[in-house]
Amino acid sequence: MSSVTLAPGFEGWFVPAAPPAGASVLLLAEMFGVTPAMQGSAAGFAAAGYQALAPNLFWRSRHPGVLRYEGPERQWAWERVQAFDAGLAMADIAAAVAWLRAHTGGLPVVAVGHCMGGRLAVQAAAQLGLAGAASLYGLGLSADAAAFQALRCPVQLHYGLADEHVPAAEIDAVRKLVQGNALVTLHGYAGAGHSFCNPARPMFDATQAALVQARTLAMLAEVAGT
Repeated sequence: MSSVTLAPGFEGWFVPAAPPAGASVLLLAEMFGVTPAMQGSAAGFAAAGYQALAPNLFWRSRHPGVLRYEGPERQWAWERVQAFDAGLAMADIAAAVAWLRAHTGGLPVVAVGHCMGGRLAVQAAAQLGLAGAASLYGLGLSADAAAFQALRCPVQLHYGLADEHVPAAEIDAVRKLVQGNALVTLHGYAGAGHSFCNPARPMFDATQAALVQARTLAMLAEVAGT
């Protein structure tokens, strides 16, 4: 595992797998960046055989690096989310996908995103011809009707049902939006709060996080043809 350059000034965290399975993972991080927890997630996919790349999508920001969950850096994280340019981000994601394909022998790419990265994962699946996506407590997906309509690959949506940042009304709106779309599966997790899959956060739920991981790995295995 190591830091890699995806384009001038644009870096990511890459974890190879030996031997690699027939798909790779593009890990799109939460607002705190490619934290040790996100690096650990990439390592977990690699341990299962799926080479993983976590690009630093905040490289253009005033505070481009990893930020702490609490203290003044938490406010910096919110500020850079508010200033985030989704159009530039999608161009960066496209560059990361191209790098990943070039360094994995052209394997199909599945996006896995946390929080704001969960929304980006769905958008990337729709716009960049990915092989699949898993959105973990993705923010604001009810506004992405066009993305869901454009999907040509399987997508999983994972929501904690006690998430203070993704309220029940948002989840219900997304559920209505994807009703009848055979490519989209929505899973709800009773009692789980935001970031329940992040072992570095107090709301971490090991049992439910393991279920999310198992479902995501099942999709990856299907994409890989194993």
